[in-house]
Amino acid sequence: MSDTGQGDSTNSVHAGEDRQKFAKSVTNPIAQTSTFVFDTLEEFEEYKAGKRSNFEYGRYGNPTIRAAETKLAALDHASDALLFSSGMSAITTVLLAMLRGGQHLVIMEDCYRRTVQLCNVIAKFGVESTVVAAGDLDSLASAVQQNTKVILAESPTNPHLHVVDLHELASFAKERRIKVLIDSTFATPINQCPLDFGIDLVVHSATKYLGGHNDLMAGSVAGASGLIGAIKEFRDIIGTATDPNTAYLLIRGLKTLALRVARQNDTAMKIAQFLDGHDKISRVFYPGLDSHPDCAIAQEQMSGFGGVVSFDINGDLEKTRAFVHALSIPYLAPSLGGVESLVSHPATVSYYDLSREERYKIGITDQLVRYSVGIEDVPDLLADFEQALAVI
Repeated sequence: MSDTGQGDSTNSVHAGEDRQKFAKSVTNPIAQTSTFVFDTLEEFEEYKAGKRSNFEYGRYGNPTIRAAETKLAALDHASDALLFSSGMSAITTVLLAMLRGGQHLVIMEDCYRRTVQLCNVIAKFGVESTVVAAGDLDSLASAVQQNTKVILAESPTNPHLHVVDLHELASFAKERRIKVLIDSTFATPINQCPLDFGIDLVVHSATKYLGGHNDLMAGSVAGASGLIGAIKEFRDIIGTATDPNTAYLLIRGLKTLALRVARQNDTAMKIAQFLDGHDKISRVFYPGLDSHPDCAIAQEQMSGFGGVVSFDINGDLEKTRAFVHALSIPYLAPSLGGVESLVSHPATVSYYDLSREERYKIGITDQLVRYSVGIEDVPDLLADFEQALAVI
């Protein structure tokens, strides 16, 4: 395990970085090169035989990227980790590396819509998939087939923030010799480490909280070294690694991860409590609230409940759009996890290509709003909610 035994902030700052850096710099340098050299052919032969540590070509690895990967492994309590060009790149590479034609995947619903769409893409290669309700082990048991090799889930999910019982899921899968991949983007390693519960692989869209400043795109996967090594071989072939500049920005963002997430946890809870019971809000989705169906599970396996609050406006589409437009602090944007608060209307922004009937089947109502908390002052955010709700 890459768990250093040190705290999250210490790992965020120091893990993966050499104490003695180029020119005695404090920050990790960017190795801006596509190719690495060898002094002799004998060195290259030793490198290929695993007798020499070296970098060869940017698609296979880079010192800056490796520093970020080692830091991520420490945060996720993993033996190793890999960095990709985006969260979807990470999930796609993992599934293509682990599955082949004639095999089966089970995915829990309420996952990121592009992840669900990916299942349709890999069907072209003969990989079948079945969608089951998030956290429903009875449905999961019915969906599992003899050729099922992977279970894919998010926890918490997007946008309803369902929380999966990781202990239960891991035990279920191990009995059937199925690998489990958890997208833990909404939780971050600060709030939850799925590998500690027996999960095989954890993936993050590092674009979100890990980068934390809305200025990079990356994805990561962490787990046991053997499994990660096999995925790396596949990544080296299809070329889904990120670049050294992105890795540098990610390293910089990770240094404040624990501080940012603690602030966002606190702010999101206060906003959720403010909205819960408000006469202009019909329902709040936040796992830290007693009213959330997965609150007990979240309290057991999470140290914080995240920076996203979803809720239904008590009204129609017109009132919901008026509320969103009346907010003055958050930007109207589809992402999350940065220092700036962002607001999204899923029915318009993310699920625009589905009919109203199709959206409602998966809980994407006209009244649903998703709010990603930044690091602004809580009184200012609450005052902004007050004035926007007053408009409707």
